[in-house]
Amino acid sequence: MKKISRAIISLTDKKGVAEFAKELANFGVEILSTGGTADVLKKAGIKVVNISDYTGFPEMLDGRVKTLHPKIAGGILGMRGKKEHCEQMEKHGILPIDMVVVNLYAFEDTIAKGASFEDAIENIDIGGPTMIRAAAKNYKDVAVVTDPNDYGKIIDEMKQNSGAVSDATKLYLAKRVFQLTARYDAAISNYLGSVEPKQDFPDTFSIQFKKAQDLRYGENPHQRAAFYRDLKIEEPCVSNARQLQGKELSFNNILDLNSAIELAKDFHEIACVIIKHNNPCGVAMSHTSLHDAYLKAYSCDKTSAFGGVVGFNRKVDAKIAQEMSKIFLEAVIAPGFAPGFDNDAIEILKNKNNLRLLEIETIPSHIAPPKTYEFKRVNGGLLIQTWDKASVTDLKTVTKREPSEKELEELLFAWKVCKHVKSNAIIFANNGQTIGIGAGQMSRIDSTRIGIMKATDAGFNVKGSVMASDAFFPFRDNVDKAAETGVTAIIQPGGSIRDEDVIKAADEHDIAMVFTGIRHFRH
Repeated sequence: MKKISRAIISLTDKKGVAEFAKELANFGVEILSTGGTADVLKKAGIKVVNISDYTGFPEMLDGRVKTLHPKIAGGILGMRGKKEHCEQMEKHGILPIDMVVVNLYAFEDTIAKGASFEDAIENIDIGGPTMIRAAAKNYKDVAVVTDPNDYGKIIDEMKQNSGAVSDATKLYLAKRVFQLTARYDAAISNYLGSVEPKQDFPDTFSIQFKKAQDLRYGENPHQRAAFYRDLKIEEPCVSNARQLQGKELSFNNILDLNSAIELAKDFHEIACVIIKHNNPCGVAMSHTSLHDAYLKAYSCDKTSAFGGVVGFNRKVDAKIAQEMSKIFLEAVIAPGFAPGFDNDAIEILKNKNNLRLLEIETIPSHIAPPKTYEFKRVNGGLLIQTWDKASVTDLKTVTKREPSEKELEELLFAWKVCKHVKSNAIIFANNGQTIGIGAGQMSRIDSTRIGIMKATDAGFNVKGSVMASDAFFPFRDNVDKAAETGVTAIIQPGGSIRDEDVIKAADEHDIAMVFTGIRHFRH
């Protein structure tokens, strides 16, 4: 291993650079730097050689040209073990650069702030990617550092190796470079592909995820699987959750945990969600306590709740933990780092060693629609869509009878749940809880029948409940069936060619019906 003798430092994110550069200087490393970074280092009392003094050329063209010079590129790319390279470097006065410490213009942050097209273009880095790609290509001779979080690791290793960095670490750092530049170029490509003329989806689409963990297996034991995390997570979610206890997460656990917490987040009221096979089997809200919400959600379908995944939108306390400990659950997720479960709850649930407990950050009161897309993979292709975050803004009563205030509250509750149930989705609700859920059937009338059957099996009286449908009714049979069991109000999107027949049926049964104008299919 060869000692680091010369480093170039040029940074947009200058966090920790002064401390890092001081450590390099202690090893006798000569430091080359560009304008803004050089100023920071000089103020910290660190000896710096300006790039323009080193190359003999000034920074020019509004800073567009700073490091694009043979003395920089040659110093990075020259192979120290190749005689011809060494002779050419010596002939042209090119000194070897053994470390490149560079991060890139913040293009992604710039466009996220809604910058103009001209500002976005100016924040496309040229010199930075050139240097770090060159260093990564020549990783056997050059250590390339792009992340301030690696500074400590580098200095520790240099202390252990008399100022040198190991080949294994240099290879690790080189891999990180190409992961960074792949993401950076993808962001630029996606942005330019969606402007001039403006379009919702770029002509080509690139995205990068980072592996969070290998999974025991996929949906089934014979399938291999891994979990990858979005590098730009915008809100508390399962992808940035912290596991407190329990077995390693499985592929299906992650899907169910995501469904549980995303539905729980849709409620401002205290809420509990129980998921089984990626469908809600019980959902409830409460104006009094999380314990009340849990009991109501559990009572909806106690059979399906066995082996389910539970999501809360408030911190879990000992009282709820005691209730949950009575049955077998796969996982529980709750908000509020430090912690999402109080100490007494954790002590109770520790006795169930295999139960996975996860916490996310506190859920903000308002969550902006995500700027990312939702993906569905098909053989040979990728479907991309915006997330279904639409909310009801203009309910339209289409029947002679208006829903009462209580019915309207129940309808809106059922409508929120409906969005998270596989199509065809039918929800029966009363007193802020689901009492019957019909999910994923090929015909809507079958979903209606199943929802009624589930409610009856759970001991609920459907009479006096409300009903939600994720899409329009193709025939009046769903309304007639609901009327048989005493449903008093229905919420649905409307838009069927037989809407008049459906509304007529509701009027005949004195059922209040409202249209949302929004469909919530979930395939």
